[in-house]
Amino acid sequence: MGRLTGGDPSLLRRINSAVVLHALRATDCATLTEVTRVTGLSRPTVEGVVEGLIAAGLVVETAAEEGAARRQGRPARRYRFRAEAGHLLGLDVGAHRVTAVLADLDGRELGTLSKDVSETAPADERLERLRTTVAELLRRAGVARDSLRAVGVASPGIVEADGTVRLGTALPGWTGLRLGDRLSRSFKCPVLVENDANAAAVGEHWKGAAAESDDVVFVLAGLSPGAGALIGGRLHRGFGGAAGEIGALHLLGREATPETLLSTTGRPLHPLDEQAVAEVFALAREGDARAREAVERFLQRLVHDVAALALALDPELVVIGGWAAGLDGVLEPLRRELARYCLRPPKVALSEVGEAVVATGALRLALDHVEEQLFAVEGTVTSRH
Repeated sequence: MGRLTGGDPSLLRRINSAVVLHALRATDCATLTEVTRVTGLSRPTVEGVVEGLIAAGLVVETAAEEGAARRQGRPARRYRFRAEAGHLLGLDVGAHRVTAVLADLDGRELGTLSKDVSETAPADERLERLRTTVAELLRRAGVARDSLRAVGVASPGIVEADGTVRLGTALPGWTGLRLGDRLSRSFKCPVLVENDANAAAVGEHWKGAAAESDDVVFVLAGLSPGAGALIGGRLHRGFGGAAGEIGALHLLGREATPETLLSTTGRPLHPLDEQAVAEVFALAREGDARAREAVERFLQRLVHDVAALALALDPELVVIGGWAAGLDGVLEPLRRELARYCLRPPKVALSEVGEAVVATGALRLALDHVEEQLFAVEGTVTSRH
């Protein structure tokens, strides 16, 4: 369908349809009279739009209220948005596990499933693990693959607009991977690929500590920390999708790599993986002096990275997520450092969504895409996928 213009009567129909659908989606169910009052449209217009939405499978008439037949007169017909008319997936591709979250068109979670995968698994094996996880989740939920309207995918690395991972050092064989194209072979709906820290920022803004803030930095603290930023409520990706790659800041300082910072022996920590890091932090909690020094070095580096980003973006809120969110004492050093460097120090909080934040953000990206389609008033919808 071509682009609609002001002189096209179908534009008005689409506007009316979007307005009515939005009103029905905002409530459990409503009568035509209630929709007319909320939308300001005429009764005949609302009736015609509802008929069209029923035909499209997006709206259904609800059963009469219990006992309504005993009241005088015929009960008013009530209608509701069919959130079950389609489904969404949020996928998190991590170093040690893959996670899939299934939801309806209201974003209500219907099920989630995670499966472990080897850190050294090649790209094909990791993608196959993801596909089998999705298949099992859909089977458990009794949801047909054809009902999927959009799939959001969160991946480590610098992700281009077409879903290609331009640089992805965290996963073997990930750099240059056309992740969007590869996953699109498994789905008939749009597949939207985003950096994992960016997705985490979206997820925390949707359901977590950042729900009331539109200028947010979310720090996904891992072995190589990354950050996602919302500016005015909109995700800031940067010109090439590399905004927030604070894990590269160590290149500005000598011997400031995580392998060196977390070493308890004077030699770089090898292998540097989550298990090795967890052992260092466990020793620190037990009072081991060298481990405590290593943790302090790592936290100081994280604090400097976050301070640099806060200076550049002046966020209202900084949220710490990833496994660093579970570290003792991570907030106070960060608050002190931000107060030292920033003209207006931001608030600092731990993620409230927790481990599910990346998959939650991927799901929200899929929901955003579907909402653009449902409530668009143009014949074509342009979206990042």
